[in-house]
Amino acid sequence: MTERTTGRRCRNRPLHVARARLTFDPTAMKLTKSFPALWAAAAFVAVPALTAEEIRLLFREDWKETPATTPVTQEHVANPDIVVARRGPAEAQIRKSHHPQIPDDPFYVWSGDTEATWAISLRHRTLDFDLSGAAKIRWRAKQSGYRQLRVIVRLADGRWLVSDQADGEAAEWRVCEFNLAQVTWRVLDIEKVVEGNPEPNPDLRRIEEIGFTDLMRGGRSPASSRLDWIEVYGRAVARPNKP
Repeated sequence: MTERTTGRRCRNRPLHVARARLTFDPTAMKLTKSFPALWAAAAFVAVPALTAEEIRLLFREDWKETPATTPVTQEHVANPDIVVARRGPAEAQIRKSHHPQIPDDPFYVWSGDTEATWAISLRHRTLDFDLSGAAKIRWRAKQSGYRQLRVIVRLADGRWLVSDQADGEAAEWRVCEFNLAQVTWRVLDIEKVVEGNPEPNPDLRRIEEIGFTDLMRGGRSPASSRLDWIEVYGRAVARPNKP
């Protein structure tokens, strides 16, 4: 079954998804198992918004298959090109979870123990991302209670945004896709992980970090967010040298 709303599409999927580090060849423009930074050696210049034909899989993060522990750390990141950061007052309580007694239970990020707001952000070690136009974000998640998992991004000027569109309660794991051209945004206070005023027409041509939050504290299993994996589609751009 597929659930649609403006900027977001969710579909139930089988419980187990193949785990692989998917990137692409900068010359052949095809999916490969390597992602050299040389692909984005050209300096960033103003360009039109991306078309559907131009977007590529930039990265996928599908946490390592290791025992459950708190908090999530860099040791749990499967993609060697990606750096994780915990955000918010409850950052130290974000859990990397897994239940070996449950068949096909994924290895996932879980918010159930958080006693305040929280967020997770991901950045590439050498590249920024153009997420304009047809760019999209996909993930596999399962929320319970009133939790609504939202996309967060850090702009080139250092400001953070959080999406109005969200992935809400579901009985089973499901894949959701956010079409970023249709997403509306609010300013995000990343220290408190609290939303602010609407941000109309933000420039998404250089994004430094991408992540997720539900803007709420955890409530154990009945009221929490769970994220199995995340994929980001757009175009890589060279990161400028900052003073």
